[in-house]
Amino acid sequence: MNKTIRNTSVFVLLLVLALLGRATWVQAYEARALADDQKNRRNTIAQYAQPLGNIVVAGSPVTGSERSGGGTDLEYWRTYTDGELYAAVTGYSSQAYGATQLEGIYADVLDGTDDRLKNPLDAVTRKQQEPGTVLTTIDPAVQKAAYRALGNKKGAAVAVDPASGRILALASTPSYDPSRISGTNDGTAWKELTGDEDKPLVNRALRQPLPPGSTFKLVVAAAALEDGLYRSVDTATESPDPYTLPHTRTVLRNENASAPCENATIRTALRYSCNNVFGKMAADLGQDKVRAMAEKFGFNDAGLDVPVRAYASVYPSKMDPAQTALSGIGQFDVTATPLQMAMVSAAIANDGLLAAPHMVSEVVDSDGDPLASFEDGDTRRIVSSSTAGQLRSAMVTVVERGTGTNAAVAGAEVGGKTGTAQHGENNSKTPYAWFTSYAKDPSTGKQVAVAVMIEDSGAARSEVSGNGLAAPVAQKMMAAALK
Repeated sequence: MNKTIRNTSVFVLLLVLALLGRATWVQAYEARALADDQKNRRNTIAQYAQPLGNIVVAGSPVTGSERSGGGTDLEYWRTYTDGELYAAVTGYSSQAYGATQLEGIYADVLDGTDDRLKNPLDAVTRKQQEPGTVLTTIDPAVQKAAYRALGNKKGAAVAVDPASGRILALASTPSYDPSRISGTNDGTAWKELTGDEDKPLVNRALRQPLPPGSTFKLVVAAAALEDGLYRSVDTATESPDPYTLPHTRTVLRNENASAPCENATIRTALRYSCNNVFGKMAADLGQDKVRAMAEKFGFNDAGLDVPVRAYASVYPSKMDPAQTALSGIGQFDVTATPLQMAMVSAAIANDGLLAAPHMVSEVVDSDGDPLASFEDGDTRRIVSSSTAGQLRSAMVTVVERGTGTNAAVAGAEVGGKTGTAQHGENNSKTPYAWFTSYAKDPSTGKQVAVAVMIEDSGAARSEVSGNGLAAPVAQKMMAAALK
């Protein structure tokens, strides 16, 4: 063999070895990444090759699947029962735009590709199995009450079982029907939804923190009682009216100028929603103590999964004393989601213990065997039993003789707190209306905690109040939960 042929043979052999090495690398190390690449059309074809598993509310599926018909290589598309009612829970599963909420989190379970659905041989061959099912904690009666009561308002509402942490309702309005964007030819509907200035695709219950206004006063009151700044909700505070913010000439006034807010007790201050009391209380405690209490309730938690990730509610840092005072009335840079404010009332209702909120009870395979379960009553201590009891007593006063009378439920113990949060520079825009509350039925032992936020109702600015707009929504939700 001459030198030229030998060198050529060696070169060709090296090329073959390089190709074999590359093929081995791709098959052994990159195959999974390539298979999971969102641009891989085969994944979408496999996902919709059979009917998807369902998301279930109270034993009945609120999702379904139908054949796509001709003209597409995707055999099935997603359908929804009462889509607008449950959109904040299910999210959407779209052949063109992906999946969100529970549809997105449990996509592998619902399309049958989750490895937990396979036996060892199937896991190797990646054979697609029958899909699993997601069982939610949602109570349809409470969900319907929330959605119907919100009506045409822009807002959100959450209901939680204080003892278990089960989310009973999660509503956001305006809503949308996920069926409109389930297919591959829904571009017009998608543009309409994404271009809508009211943002119907945004889950306001979990993912739009806004200033909570006076509902945050419950957190400040809890901090004051736990710190020992005041012995009880019936101890007179040191609160001049009006109150001048520290190191400024800015006066913090009360909405009701004739309310007995000077040196008022915490009970009276919650009843009349006295800004001077809680502004000074926050300044006296200092931002670190208020923040510590807020964080115990769940503020500043960037990892709150229910299992949908909720945006963090924020209690800020690096404030001066005047800003700290404003934070005490739920203003400055304080923000909260309706879920967060429901958690505040839930912990108070549950004797100071906060149960981890969750809206999925179990994920099961096609035979009903559990793949994952979510424990009820996974609690942590937020405030003492004594503090929780005192705050409940003061919240009852708010509903019985204060600013929250529209939340009363016949035959039940109901405690609540209203809030009207400033919006826009110099409060130039329509305020946000809030209400957070709890209700207990002494005859059955049933209980519920609720938070309602009305971002915009179309009402005149002078007509916006927590009691006028948000409390009636909470009342209907609580009544439904206690039936």
